[in-house]
Amino acid sequence: MRPVDVSPGSPPTTESVHDHHPALYVARHRAPDSQCLDGRDRDGRVGRRGLRGGRLRDDRGHEPDGASWLREQIRIARSLTGRPFGVGFISSFPDTAELARVALDEGVAAINHSFADPTPFIAPAHAAGVKVFVQVQTLTQAITAARAGADVIIAQGGEAGGHAGALGTFALLPAVVDAVAPAPVVAAGGIADGRGLAAALLLGAQGAWMGTRFVTSHEWGGPSWEQDAVLAATSDDTVQTRLYDLIGERPFPAENPDRMLRNAFIDRWTGRESEIPAHREALQAEVAAGHERADLAVAGVSAGVSAGLITSAQPASEIVRGIVQEAEDLLRERPRMLLG
Repeated sequence: MRPVDVSPGSPPTTESVHDHHPALYVARHRAPDSQCLDGRDRDGRVGRRGLRGGRLRDDRGHEPDGASWLREQIRIARSLTGRPFGVGFISSFPDTAELARVALDEGVAAINHSFADPTPFIAPAHAAGVKVFVQVQTLTQAITAARAGADVIIAQGGEAGGHAGALGTFALLPAVVDAVAPAPVVAAGGIADGRGLAAALLLGAQGAWMGTRFVTSHEWGGPSWEQDAVLAATSDDTVQTRLYDLIGERPFPAENPDRMLRNAFIDRWTGRESEIPAHREALQAEVAAGHERADLAVAGVSAGVSAGLITSAQPASEIVRGIVQEAEDLLRERPRMLLG
C-alpha cells in the first residue's frame, strides 16, 4: 500500500516518500493550524493545512486568514518537520491566487484546490516544482482536472464532512479511477477506519483522504466541544445544508452544501432559505453567539457520516497506525476467507 510521492521534482508516481502509509489528513476551515503537523507527519503522511481564501467574515464574524498568516504557518510547519507538507485552498473564495503565490514562494511540496476550476493554478505550480492535488465531486470535474495536468485527483463523496457533492464515495471512486488513469486517485468521504481504507484501495485508490477522523485526534486544534459533539454523533446525525453559507455569505458553490451535525437551528431554518437575506444580520449575530457559548443547538459543526464509526479520541499517530494495520489485516485475511 503506497501513497502518492510528493517529493519536489518527483514524477506523479505512487511510490511512498515515507513509510508506506496510504492515509492523508485534510484540514477544513476552522481546523487546526500548522502545529497539527507535529503529531501527524511523523507517521509518514503528507500533512495538509486547509485555508479558505478571501476577506469575507466567517460564520463567527471573524476575519479569515490572509497571506501573512499563511506565510507564518508554512514557516512554523517547516520548523516542525523535514518531511513534505502542503497547503489546501477552498479555491472558490477570493484571493486564492494571491494565497497560492505565497505557498509557491514558500516552497511547499503540494497544493490542493477544491470547489473551483484548477486549470489556472496548475502551470504556475508545476513551474515551481510543486505538485497539485485537486478535489472533485463529479466525474466531469475529475476529467477536467486530469486534462489540466493535476498530479493527484481526490474523489470526494457526499458522505464527507464539510462541503461535498451528492454522489457516494464508493460509486464515484471507481468511475474516476477509470476515467483519469494513469493519474493517481485518492478516496475521500466516509472513511474513518481500516475497512474504508481497504475498500478504497480495492476500488483503485492509492490512499484515503480523511478529515472527520482527525477531528477526534488529540492534536485537534479546534474547540473541545466540537470534538465532543463529533464523538457523540451517530451516522444518522449529519445533514447537508447551505444555511450557514447563506447566512455568512460564504461563496461555496451551490452544489456543494456543508455536511454538519444536525441541530435545532438547521431544523428551524431548513426550507426557509429565501427568508435569510431579510434576517441575515440578526442570524449572523445568533450564530456567532452560539459559537461563543458552545451552544450545539445553534452552532454549526461540520462532520462526516463517518462520525458514527469513531468511538474515542486518540493521538494521530495511533489513528494512522490503527487504520493501516486494520486495512492490511483485512486485505490479507478476507481473500482467504472468501476464496478458501
